Amino acid sequence: MNVNIQAIHFEIADRLVEFVNKKCDRLARRYPLISDIDVNLRVVKPETAMNKEAVVKALAPQEEVVATKVADSFEEAVDLALEAIERQLEKNKDKK
Repeated sequence: MNVNIQAIHFEIADRLVEFVNKKCDRLARRYPLISDIDVNLRVVKPETAMNKEAVVKALAPQEEVVATKVADSFEEAVDLALEAIERQLEKNKDKK
């Protein structure tokens, strides 16, 4: 599984990269069909609260799941987005 992390308009810290990789690995262990996870991190409005946006896209065979979340920190936004991805994958699994 490939994890692609893109930081838009800021320098990403190694600690944040490790956090995102750890969370994505946990999702990939639960859903082994996921081949790629793309994570885009962006600061929406630097001077306000709730300004960190995470867009997570998980690619599986014949399936693409996307979640966008905004929070106070990138860690929280990634966590919320991956939870949303998990719910979508579970819902799609139930349909099949």
